[in-house]
Amino acid sequence: MYLYLRSNPRALYLITSSQDERLGRPSRALVFREGDGPAKAIVEFLPKDQVDLKNLVKLNNRIVKGCLGLISVDNDTFLAVVSNATEIGNTRPSATHPENVARIHEVCFYSLTASTWDEAPTDVLQPPESTLDSTLRDTFNQGAQVYEHPCLPLVKILSSGTFYYSVESQWDISSRLAVRLSRDPNASKDNLTFDERFVWNEYILRSLLDFRDRLDPLEREDLDKCQFLILAIQGYVGVFTMALPAPPTNGSPTLATLSLISRLGWKRAGTRFNTRGVDDDGNTANFVETESIFSTDQHCVSYVQARGSVPLFWEQQGMQAFGQRIQITRPHASQPAFERHFFQLMEEYGSIHSINLLGQKENEASLTNAYARHVQIARAALGDEIGITHFDFHNAVRIGGHDSVIRELRRMETITDHVDRFGFTMCDAASDEIVTDQRGVFRTNCLDCLDRTNFVQDILSRTSLEQYLLLVRREWTQSNTLWTYHRELWAENGDALSRIYAGTGALNTSFTRTGKRTLAGVLSDATKSVSRAYINNFQDKSKQVAIDMFLGNLSNQLQVTIYDPVHDYVRATLEKRSAEYSTKKKCTIFIGTWNLNGRAPTGESLLPWLFPRQGVNDPDMFVIGFQEIVPLTAQQIVQTDPEKRRVWENKILETLDRRPSKKCDYVLLRSEQLVGTALLVLVKSELTSVMRNVEGTSRKTGLRGMSGNKGAVGIRLDYHDTNFCFLTAHLAAGHTNVEERNADYRTITSGLHFQKGKTIDVHENVIWLADTNYRVDLDNATVRSLAEHDDFDPLYAADQLRQAMDSNAVFTGYGEGPLLFRPTYRYDLGTDIYDTSEKMRIPAWTDRILYRGSGMDLSVYSRSELRGSDHKPVFAIFRAEIRVVDPVKKAALSRILLENVVSTEPGEVLDEKLARLTLPTETGELPPPSTDDLAWWDTPDCPAGVIPISELDQLDLTRRGNPFESSSSSPLSSSPSSSDEELYTHALALQAPIAPVQVPVRRAAPPPPKPHKKVNSGEMNSS
Repeated sequence: MYLYLRSNPRALYLITSSQDERLGRPSRALVFREGDGPAKAIVEFLPKDQVDLKNLVKLNNRIVKGCLGLISVDNDTFLAVVSNATEIGNTRPSATHPENVARIHEVCFYSLTASTWDEAPTDVLQPPESTLDSTLRDTFNQGAQVYEHPCLPLVKILSSGTFYYSVESQWDISSRLAVRLSRDPNASKDNLTFDERFVWNEYILRSLLDFRDRLDPLEREDLDKCQFLILAIQGYVGVFTMALPAPPTNGSPTLATLSLISRLGWKRAGTRFNTRGVDDDGNTANFVETESIFSTDQHCVSYVQARGSVPLFWEQQGMQAFGQRIQITRPHASQPAFERHFFQLMEEYGSIHSINLLGQKENEASLTNAYARHVQIARAALGDEIGITHFDFHNAVRIGGHDSVIRELRRMETITDHVDRFGFTMCDAASDEIVTDQRGVFRTNCLDCLDRTNFVQDILSRTSLEQYLLLVRREWTQSNTLWTYHRELWAENGDALSRIYAGTGALNTSFTRTGKRTLAGVLSDATKSVSRAYINNFQDKSKQVAIDMFLGNLSNQLQVTIYDPVHDYVRATLEKRSAEYSTKKKCTIFIGTWNLNGRAPTGESLLPWLFPRQGVNDPDMFVIGFQEIVPLTAQQIVQTDPEKRRVWENKILETLDRRPSKKCDYVLLRSEQLVGTALLVLVKSELTSVMRNVEGTSRKTGLRGMSGNKGAVGIRLDYHDTNFCFLTAHLAAGHTNVEERNADYRTITSGLHFQKGKTIDVHENVIWLADTNYRVDLDNATVRSLAEHDDFDPLYAADQLRQAMDSNAVFTGYGEGPLLFRPTYRYDLGTDIYDTSEKMRIPAWTDRILYRGSGMDLSVYSRSELRGSDHKPVFAIFRAEIRVVDPVKKAALSRILLENVVSTEPGEVLDEKLARLTLPTETGELPPPSTDDLAWWDTPDCPAGVIPISELDQLDLTRRGNPFESSSSSPLSSSPSSSDEELYTHALALQAPIAPVQVPVRRAAPPPPKPHKKVNSGEMNSS
């Protein structure tokens, strides 16, 4: 196919070529035009003879392989097409249809709206050098503006050689062999089926998949045959075909194909130091499903393994070299996400056995201990189908070399037992019938899930393949050719996955390729380590932004939608009627801020501050901000000591745990620190499962943004379906430095960003708890006199922060409670007396709490009389409204609206018709699950589930017809049934499996959030 352009009005045409038509593809064109409004497009699927080629210009002379999707960048809509790709080979030659894979080498982006980037769509535009005199060239270039294609970062990622797609539309590269063979071959004709965990361009292709689903069946079939749409995975695909000796009875060699497919998950995608651990949905960083496929004319064998970051909330912040500074950010609130991760793996693969390769050094040991602790707790909920083996890889290599790792792993009972128990998937090459199925997977991890992990997965893959060969062709276990290719595939796999995540090839690949550790390999590994440190610290942030843009993760990003007035109308109506599928609940939030003046906790109780009102319900959440938690010395500014923060965390937790009339437990959800500024969020333990997307970040403002002695720390989270952003800050000091404080505020609001581009302003509810350092513009004696007499109105009139807010210089749109307490700054330490030192600082309300959000109701705003610092702590108590969306009701309402829009009669007023629609009172919900104390069938009306005979008499129990007989309209009604003799004869003819398949018995698990299973594009569209 080729890409054509029509200039006026502008449109892009993907048109099949004569070569495509000779291959049996329909003669068709896919047309793209700009729609009305931002991120809108119009798409048409036309017969080729309806296109006037005379008015079109070919944009690229190269053959286009297909379309990856539509993406909106800088208020422009771009079409992404694959302009260069090479075929890797057929991963399973014995299959009924070829399963060829192509590797993407170049992707181009063409605008639907403007011709600016048509000539050089993926390059940097500069004035041509030939037009400049060499003596003037340097001067010209100094002031010349460089025009960079807005999609250039995306081009660099997609053209890196790590993306692959299936050449034929009949097979799905995103799904492993066992899943593909278990599908109904006719089902995929209507609905494009794929494993959405691994299709990287699903976000930019979604609108075109929806467009496909709305076509009639014949046009849909033509679109698929044309192969206009490409589903791409990222990872690695390698194929080797070899001749292996046949048994002596024949003599001719057997052709065998060895393939390796690694599918990198995109749901927590990113670079090494920017993406670690797990998210609230149970997705882990660098999650990869790797499938080894060995295919002959008799059998096809598949063996699947998984790798992924340690599924806890942890990260590595700041400059990282060779010492890995690890912070477990939510040590007490990781269990729900941890269990979601393993529940999803069990749903997908069966039993899961983790192999943890982390060492016993301080940082890695902390992760190992937390990992083991979480597995032990999870087994109580998920049963014995999950387990873990800890193996210190580095220690084993240091003692006995890399060879010892192979020997030790094959001697460990926990490994060998599960290798035998899990088995592998094998199908008959002629019929594609599954003979035996893999019943579980190994989940391997190290710190990055790269070098050590790849080494061990290579061993497990070989062990499984040897198991199969010992059953069918024992002599092949001694084939040098086979194992040479096997080592080469795994070495290339390690390099490819390492380049994606860390920027360089993998370490240890010299041993993987050759089975030997050489001096050249050692030097190569050292070079890679240095390169990684540079790339990860200085280049990965921009790469992370590009990845988030491609996946649609940026907070201000609009997904391209194709003109569809029906669905657009339904979406708008659904948003207006959100009250019908959502409920609201109240929550109480305690907010506290305190400048500690570098002091450690004393024996003074924090209860008067944390629980200022007796006889009221305990807060659902505590948000506490500290300033000057450490002395602001040069040493602390260069390298902050987190120990003081941990001491205060323990003090807070101890106070909450030992409070009188304790009714609930609290856990530390997240803490964050920037030199002396720290922010803590604590929640009731039972709420951890509904706190999602918890992130922390900071922004320096000292020394023009270079020093952290001043600045802000932020933590954001989603509580059910309502989001919050909490910020503590320490602004510029000095009585007259008002403009510096205003500048600090602007720097924070414009420069503080969370993951995926989220800013402060995108949140529904924002609360600042800060030492703002704004003072009172009155003389010292007047301020002290007014404060002592509690005459606050004149003080408030002279308050610098109020004046700045009134002039809209800072905190525009924010509110604050009435200041009905004395200024909190500055006191003699340990007293209630304002500063009597030589400086005699003027008292001021430096410590403030400001907020915005329509669902926020301030009920208390005051200060506490603690004496542990030269500031008094301030607190506020909010009643907040939390929105809880019921996804079942939302989907039901969406379906009802869509059905009624489609069925609207001529002359009917659509708005009035939809306004009359209501959700059915019976939504078909199941009763609550039974517990140890209460069964769902045991109700007051039917004790112990017994129904009175009098009620049974009123029921119509007459059976009408055979319930197992199909209706006359069903295609099943005409199908002949088999006799017992025929069934028995057929059973005798079946090939016996190599090993009996045992169905694992699992204990009941708690329901996960949304299941992450293979997604059917038709189903996604209907919801």
